[in-house]
Amino acid sequence: MAFHNKNQRIAIGFYAVAALFIFIAFVSPYWLQADGKLAHPKFLNLGLWEVCLNNFQDIHRFYDTRFTGCMWVFEEEYYIIHDFLLPGFYIATQFFFTLCFTLLLASALMTIAFIGVDRDDDRYIMILLTNGATQILSSICGLISVITFGARGDGRDWMPNWEHNDMGWAFALACVGVLLLAPSGVLVMVEARRERYKRLNEIGTREASAYSISDDARKHRGSDTVI
Repeated sequence: MAFHNKNQRIAIGFYAVAALFIFIAFVSPYWLQADGKLAHPKFLNLGLWEVCLNNFQDIHRFYDTRFTGCMWVFEEEYYIIHDFLLPGFYIATQFFFTLCFTLLLASALMTIAFIGVDRDDDRYIMILLTNGATQILSSICGLISVITFGARGDGRDWMPNWEHNDMGWAFALACVGVLLLAPSGVLVMVEARRERYKRLNEIGTREASAYSISDDARKHRGSDTVI
């Protein structure tokens, strides 16, 4: 079904761009990366689920084990540095951005349902309201995630050579994505509210019309009686 008005087309546009950016950020290991100015950096880059190290040794305990290459952050081989690799703020970032992504997927299903439902269907307004609320909640969760990581990710108490670590392009995409998702959700909620008032007005008009017809019929019967 075609989109009914400009608001819906704009909302879908915002949502499509936001979903693309959030998906790329979710799977990309470039939330934090070395600036390339060091000849042999021990830290290379990191995302939500993958970290790349180069001859890295635990800076707190100096275990004999050195880590080189890219691996899943929960890899069993990393267990001896999990307390360093997985600080609280990083776990919080993963948690809230996963919530953001999960809600985004739920919103995608509702968007597909919304496109396929006729506007006269009783479910139309409910789908709009639920979809708009889901997108706004997803945006809030994503915002919490990027603020948390932005405040602590390049701090001096985490990855080595912190002064040579910068926020990566995937983090930038995450920021843009969660910000674009908010107006999409607001526009969907506005459309639901507009559609609700339109239906109420139509109901009021039909009731007024029915009352007018009934009144005319009574007057007509009254005139027939007088004759």
